[in-house]
Amino acid sequence: MHDSDSGALSVTVRMVDGAAIVVAVGDIDLSGSPALRTEMKKAQEAKPARIIVDLSGVPYMDSSGVATLVEAMKFARANRGKLVLCSLSDRVRSIFEIARLESVFTIVADIEAAKTA
Repeated sequence: MHDSDSGALSVTVRMVDGAAIVVAVGDIDLSGSPALRTEMKKAQEAKPARIIVDLSGVPYMDSSGVATLVEAMKFARANRGKLVLCSLSDRVRSIFEIARLESVFTIVADIEAAKTA
């Protein structure tokens, strides 16, 4: 394991009980969004019933990150799946509130809550 260089984004995906859990660590900005998009597409290839995006390790997200998640949500809905965001920091949550997207996304406290949301 190495220290992330200046907020560089790392994204991991694992399957748990038929749900794809996407864990992002680092800033989701213009430079990080492509990595998130790539991993979200991989997660969606299996067409899981639920995709859980754990944002507990994300201190900052800009509009490109939000756009990537909107795209992923649309894809999930088109495939009769569900996209759930969890463990947002106050700073990241405020971006969804400012964009008035907190009611569009399913946002819950943690992964356990996301499994049943």
